[in-house]
Amino acid sequence: MAVPGDPPGGTPEGIGGGDDELHPDEYRSVVFDEDFVRAARLQEFSARERMGEHARAVRSRSIWSGAGPRHGNGTPGRGARQGMLLVLLIATAFAVAVYMGLRNPYVPPAGGSTEPLSSTVVPLAPTAAVPGGRPADLYADSPAAEYRVGAAGITMPAARRTQHFTESQVVAALSIAKDYLVQSSLDPDVLAGNASRPVRVLLDPGQLAQFDESMASPSGDGRHAITGWLVRFEPHTAVVADSRVRVSGTLAYEESSPEVLEVTSDHTFVYAVRPATGPPTAADGASLFTVRRELRMRFDREDLTTGRTELVSAYVMAGPQDCATEPAEGFRPLPAGAGPTTVGPPASDPYASGHPRRTAGLCGVMAHPTADPAPAPQDPAAQDPAGPAVLRPVPETRDPAPPGEAASVSPGR
Repeated sequence: MAVPGDPPGGTPEGIGGGDDELHPDEYRSVVFDEDFVRAARLQEFSARERMGEHARAVRSRSIWSGAGPRHGNGTPGRGARQGMLLVLLIATAFAVAVYMGLRNPYVPPAGGSTEPLSSTVVPLAPTAAVPGGRPADLYADSPAAEYRVGAAGITMPAARRTQHFTESQVVAALSIAKDYLVQSSLDPDVLAGNASRPVRVLLDPGQLAQFDESMASPSGDGRHAITGWLVRFEPHTAVVADSRVRVSGTLAYEESSPEVLEVTSDHTFVYAVRPATGPPTAADGASLFTVRRELRMRFDREDLTTGRTELVSAYVMAGPQDCATEPAEGFRPLPAGAGPTTVGPPASDPYASGHPRRTAGLCGVMAHPTADPAPAPQDPAAQDPAGPAVLRPVPETRDPAPPGEAASVSPGR
């Protein structure tokens, strides 16, 4: 009995074999109905269509034309509908990608912009001959006799949470600020001008370009003074004679915005220095050089995580120095026995074009130190047990000046 798919006269004898003998019923269940024929990718032209010149025998049916049969009302088949749906999905995904690229849903936090450093460096000229002697004797006869040595003199206040910052975040800000003071004021390589990386790694990335420019081309323009960033002695003028630097000062903190925490520091650093060209074992060749640094540092939440700070402002007084020298590149202490200078600060030309030297003409008179300085006044706000433990900077001590003379400035307390 013949089955669908067999030749009309049956299968001739002796033909087949091979796979036909092993799988005699492999294609018996395939029924080439009308739907199967319509779904074929290749469609044979009719006899009339094949009569044309250069006519092809078959036409290729595109997937977009619909692989399935069309309904009697002309509606596309299932294959055409799937193709249009795929195109629609791709177009939607592309539109969403363009929209997300043009409209960033992540809003940068407030205070995220980095502010450049603004610094003022004031040299202090002596009013008498610079005392000399052994470092220990010089410290004992100065207000620095009661100062602590090194990093121990940079004490942190009790940290308490603010409105938007936790206690641990306040501690982190104070710790970074102390680390910056230690590296920029006490590191021997930084003081000698041999290194700046210990300070650079603690700065916000937005200030690195300004810092690098200051190190490469220092200037007294209020933006690029090396001595605004750190303490450095001009290596051909003076070197540190005693590594036990005397330090005293305060740290304070406050929340300036919901995203920014500020720390202010006010410290006096007293160095025993000697001339760079003198014999290193000279017993009485040292003198004291005092640097008063008032810094304002800012921290956002990313800075607290990465351990960096943004140095916003620096006000520095340092002496004894010659007012005729430029302190932007490095401090040039007057050696022991040097008398007061009669030369004023560098002249300023108001008609000169370009960026003016904002610190040009700044020079103070260094008050003669006394061994027993007056106690600093206490701020009632700092003693309030209900408020945050914030130590306020001690105001500058100024000696009354006789008529016609400049007031003297004391960098110590």
